[in-house]
Amino acid sequence: MKILISGSSGLVGAALKSYLLGKGHQVYSLVRRPSENSMHIYWNSTKQQIEDNSLEGLDAIVHLAGESIANNRWNDSVKQKIRDSRVDGTKTLCDALANLKCPPQVLVTASAIGFYGTQVETPVDEDAPKGNGFLADVCAEWEAATKAAKDKGIRVAHSRFGVILSPKGGALKKMLLPFQMGLGGKIGSGKQIMSWVALHDVVRAIDHIIQTKSLVGPVNVVSPRSVTNKEFTKTLGKALSRPTLFPMPAFAAKLAFGEMADELLLSSVDVKPKALLESGFTFEKSDLLAALKYMLRD
Repeated sequence: MKILISGSSGLVGAALKSYLLGKGHQVYSLVRRPSENSMHIYWNSTKQQIEDNSLEGLDAIVHLAGESIANNRWNDSVKQKIRDSRVDGTKTLCDALANLKCPPQVLVTASAIGFYGTQVETPVDEDAPKGNGFLADVCAEWEAATKAAKDKGIRVAHSRFGVILSPKGGALKKMLLPFQMGLGGKIGSGKQIMSWVALHDVVRAIDHIIQTKSLVGPVNVVSPRSVTNKEFTKTLGKALSRPTLFPMPAFAAKLAFGEMADELLLSSVDVKPKALLESGFTFEKSDLLAALKYMLRD
C-alpha cells in the first residue's frame, strides 16, 4: 500500500514508519519544509496549505502531527497551540482530501483518551460520552475536524491513545532517570487509574485499523489491563530493581505542573479497547511487568 504519515519523526510516527516499511509498504512523510525527496509531501503549516495533487493515489493516511501536550507548563498560549495544531491541521488535511479525484480508502487520525475526562468512576469504552476538561474539548474538536474527509466517503478512524510507554519518549522516558536513581514513587494518592499501552502494540493497532474496514470512528488504543498509579510505580521499580519510596503529593504535582497535573498526572480513567478486541486484534504486550522488561531489556 501507499501510506502517508504526518508526524513521522515523532515517537509513534517513527516507529510506525519503520514497522510499515518492514511489511513492504511504500511510506510517505508529510513534512513542513520543502524537500526534493520523492517520499516527502510538503505541508505549508504557516499558510495551512497542502498541494492537493500530491495526495492523489494514496491508499491510507495516518495523521499524527500535533503540538506536545507535556513539553511546557500550560498557559493560555500553550493551550491555544495545542488546540490549533490538532484542529486546524486536521481540518487543512481533510479539506485537501475532499478535493481529490482519487482519495485514500482510510484516514487514521490521532486522538486521546482525554476525550473521556479526568475523573471517571466506571470503566469506559468507545460508546461513552465526552467528559469535561481542556483535553476532552480538544479531542472532540480534533475528531470533528475530519468532517470533510467523512463527507468525501473516506473511512475515518480516531485512534484514542492512552499513555504510550516507550523508553524513547513520552512519559516513561521522563520517569526513567528518577526511578533508576531510586527516587521514584506514586503521584498523589496513587489510586488513580492509568490506561497505558506499549508502543509495540500502538503501531500494530494502527496497522490493524488500516486493514480492518469495520473500524470506523473512535478506537481506543489502550492495553486491556489498566493499572493504578501505585501499581505502575511498583511495577516500574520492580522492572528496574529499584525501590519506589519517594511519592509526589498531589499539591506538589499541582505546584510543579499547574493545570497539566490535574489532566495528566492526577486524572483517573479506566478505558477499555472494545473496538479493537471485537475486531480480532490481539495485544502482545498487555502485561505491564513483561512489557516494561521487554522495553528496558537493552
